[in-house]
Amino acid sequence: MAESVDRDANRALRARFDDVYGQYQRLRSGLDELQARLAELRVTERSDDGHVTAVVGARGELISVEVAPAAFQKQDAKGLSRTITETVHRASATAAATTQELVATYLPGGSGPVDFLRTGDFGALLGRADAALRRGE
Repeated sequence: MAESVDRDANRALRARFDDVYGQYQRLRSGLDELQARLAELRVTERSDDGHVTAVVGARGELISVEVAPAAFQKQDAKGLSRTITETVHRASATAAATTQELVATYLPGGSGPVDFLRTGDFGALLGRADAALRRGE
């Protein structure tokens, strides 16, 4: 009888392992796709007056800035500098929001990386590990 129980337990354990491993494989495959999509992500923002265009990547890194010739006739250096800075900041904020949305579609809700991207709190990356350690204490 004990041997039958052990076999049943082993079968159930093996089925659970196969299920978890399948979930991991789907997640891993999705992360490869996510990484590719993030590498290709470009966000373009235009200033309110249309004279400045900024393009940034997924991390908000500046890829290019274009300034229309008319901007030099309508603004002084300080004003143009302010317009460029505001446009780049808007593009970076949009890229951050877009990146958060993309990551959230690939990772489980409430996961550390998703929370980190949302809050910028490094503690979120280790939240589950910290909770498990606290339970073990």
